[in-house]
Amino acid sequence: MKSLLLLVLISICWADHHSDNYTVDHDRVIHIQGSIFHIIKKSKSILMVLSFFSLFSIIAENGPRLLVEAEQAKVFSHRGGNVTLPCKFYRDPTALGSGTHKIRIKWTKLTSDYLKEVDVFVSMGYHKKTYGGYQGRVFLKGGSDNDASLVITDLTLEDYGRYKCEVIEGLEDDTAVVALDLQGVVFPYFPRLGRYNLNFHEAQQACLDQDAAIASFDQLYDAWRGGLDWCNAGWLSDGSVQYPITKPREPCGGQNTVPGVRNYGFWDKDKSRYDVFCFTSNFNGRFYYLIHPTKLTYDEAVQACLNDGAQIAKVGQIFAAWKLLGYDRCDAGWLADGSVRYPISRPRRRCSPTEAAVRFVGFPDKKHKLYGVYCFRAYN
Repeated sequence: MKSLLLLVLISICWADHHSDNYTVDHDRVIHIQGSIFHIIKKSKSILMVLSFFSLFSIIAENGPRLLVEAEQAKVFSHRGGNVTLPCKFYRDPTALGSGTHKIRIKWTKLTSDYLKEVDVFVSMGYHKKTYGGYQGRVFLKGGSDNDASLVITDLTLEDYGRYKCEVIEGLEDDTAVVALDLQGVVFPYFPRLGRYNLNFHEAQQACLDQDAAIASFDQLYDAWRGGLDWCNAGWLSDGSVQYPITKPREPCGGQNTVPGVRNYGFWDKDKSRYDVFCFTSNFNGRFYYLIHPTKLTYDEAVQACLNDGAQIAKVGQIFAAWKLLGYDRCDAGWLADGSVRYPISRPRRRCSPTEAAVRFVGFPDKKHKLYGVYCFRAYN
């Protein structure tokens, strides 16, 4: 700031010194911090320079007195883990009234369309309040007097998203935004009824029923970059309908198109029907194929898992085990939604020879005694 002032003063003095060699037809205009000051042409008075110095000082004093910053724009974790959303604030100790007001720290979560904010945590002095599903899971890190970082424990799939840190002191306030990303896997889903049978609300519930959450565009985009190719359009969390294509072909937008995430746009959440893209993350438990002497009907499969102290596994759990743990099993087994699938992480002959994937057999008649079962035992 002092260097800038010195440069301006030198420029003024130099201009005045050479005034005899130049004809100035108009006032010179200087723009500083949005304010405009007219220095009267051909002024040689030292009082003019001092007046300018005084005005510059006033501008500096009226500048920002509170600054909020996030050291990282994005932090990564996983379901069940803990994370710190970084946020620090800096005050001008020389500013009039600095330190006389209590600091108010407020954390909110931004919705996918940025039209609404969900309250998470508020703190002012000894008074603190936590909202909704964050109760008992969030607190301020408090590493220093200017630390407004928020700690979230026992992360859930719903914690994914962007958070705003707002610090208020008197009439001064500033904000910073931090994105929380979760390690996980995106998978396409449709129910027993078949493809394109879910409105938006049913799609949300379908993901929830399979130990997952409806995926965001960013999650689908990352999955596409990781090789996800799926030719059926599905709902995303922002209400849009899209699908990822890595190998362009005629039934999927045309053979001569470029790879990418195809966007169908936004549709009626109540009446329009599509598939859905779900997202799931690490689980706290054991996923396994139950060794059983015989093949099972669906009802027998459910009971067999219960007899083993577990529950029949969900679609999200088989995808998480496959993607995050490298689970590999070449035996088709029942899952909770009545589908039959098997996970292959090491492609080989007769076991998904072309690619690593969770193979989908279908939704067979639940009375067919043709398959094994995948179970999940949660850790308490």
